[in-house]
Amino acid sequence: MIWYLTNQPLTLPVKEVMSGKTDHNIVVIGTSAGGLEALRQLLKPLKKDLPAALFIVQHLALTSSTEIHVEILQKHTALLCKAGEDGETIQPGTVYLAPADQHMMFRGNRLQLTRGSRENGFRPAIDTLFRSAAAHHDSRVIGILLTGMLYDGTVGMEAIRRSGGITVVQDPNDAPYPNMPANVLLHMEVDHNLPVAEIGILLEELVHRKTHPHTIPDDIKAEAAIAERMPAGTQQVEPLGYRSPITCPDCGGILWEMKEGSITRLRCHTGHTHVAESVLLHKDKQLEETLWIALRILEERRNMLVLIAGESRNAGAVKEMYQSKIEETESHIERIRRLIFSDAGSPEVLRQESKRAG
Repeated sequence: MIWYLTNQPLTLPVKEVMSGKTDHNIVVIGTSAGGLEALRQLLKPLKKDLPAALFIVQHLALTSSTEIHVEILQKHTALLCKAGEDGETIQPGTVYLAPADQHMMFRGNRLQLTRGSRENGFRPAIDTLFRSAAAHHDSRVIGILLTGMLYDGTVGMEAIRRSGGITVVQDPNDAPYPNMPANVLLHMEVDHNLPVAEIGILLEELVHRKTHPHTIPDDIKAEAAIAERMPAGTQQVEPLGYRSPITCPDCGGILWEMKEGSITRLRCHTGHTHVAESVLLHKDKQLEETLWIALRILEERRNMLVLIAGESRNAGAVKEMYQSKIEETESHIERIRRLIFSDAGSPEVLRQESKRAG
């Protein structure tokens, strides 16, 4: 059973609360590495009376101070900058930053902050914000993805596109860390792809464009509802895809495989969600960690064999047996050392060597 009824919308349209117009007045922005400078450039040309609210997810360390980021951005924009607060009513002309270690989502014309399951290893996650915006505000949404590493944001941009919103990506050649915008362009066509200094200028025009009614796909509504009402269960995830033989890298649970266009995603019933590349990255990390553990255990085994072989009561054939075990263990140690340090520990080399090792 999915936690929504298709004849009961998830949201009170925020555009009616904010302006009474049918403009694109929900602007969601995602960024990671290099994002602070990109955000300063984007916000600088925006006027104080902008008839839209902006919502930003930037990947932050747990020890990061959202208030410091707010203060920095406030110096570069006429808009009001603040950290998002759970339950607050959103207002035009305001920039809301997701606090560290909390997802930022929508409940109609209000914000919802939670410590729900990570997406692609992140909390706050860009995909979580973008999907929630699409589910609640359909074609009124403008999605903007800026500089950053790895894969967060691609699925969220696809959700915005499928719900009738406008998609904008920083030109990867303009981004100090081009992975995130380049990954979006690899998987989908976007409405605008341009340098960050031009995005703010474009945004001043986009927010005044009239929207057109658009049906929100059921799977986007379902996933947004799951994120809002965590924890979920297998009965909520089952309709979204097919069970995979791969386990969740975060909790070890069953993963369901979902396909959206050219994007493959995996979601577990506890809420962790990954694109396929993110799961591979986690598996590579687990493989390396396992090899280090195996190396430690083998070295401890070798040391114990040396200790036992050296005892005075062990001589002749018995000592030779232990010496043989020592040599065998040392050969395993050397092989694992080569696996770990070959090509600076390349994950691809580790996978190939592990297969050859049987």
